[in-house]
Amino acid sequence: MAMEKQQAQSPVEAERTRNRRVFVPPVDIFEAKDTTVLIADMPGVCEKSVNITLEKDVLTITGTVEPEQHEGYSCVYSEYDVGDYQRAFSISDDVDKDKIKATVKNGVLRLTLPKAEPAKARKIPVRAE
Repeated sequence: MAMEKQQAQSPVEAERTRNRRVFVPPVDIFEAKDTTVLIADMPGVCEKSVNITLEKDVLTITGTVEPEQHEGYSCVYSEYDVGDYQRAFSISDDVDKDKIKATVKNGVLRLTLPKAEPAKARKIPVRAE
């Protein structure tokens, strides 16, 4: 199956209503005879904060992580930065676009892209007139 990655737009190019970093999540892609599985690491996301769209053969994954607020404490130093995730892929006609499924668990997004049935050859009967 042909999949091409497209780079996420940088925050400078993207129109945003808030000033946040945009991360490109690392992705592993596995292919079997009848399906392709895409696994994206998006720490901190849950099912409500992930959005997946398919438009004109472009599969786009976005996700948002909000910073944790600890009541009664103020942050004096932080090495972990949160923000938005964005990644896009071009998918071929080999994918059955109506049967794509997605799950998320512990910040790992798993997309299952089943392959479409190939057009089957069939015999066309010829009749005499």
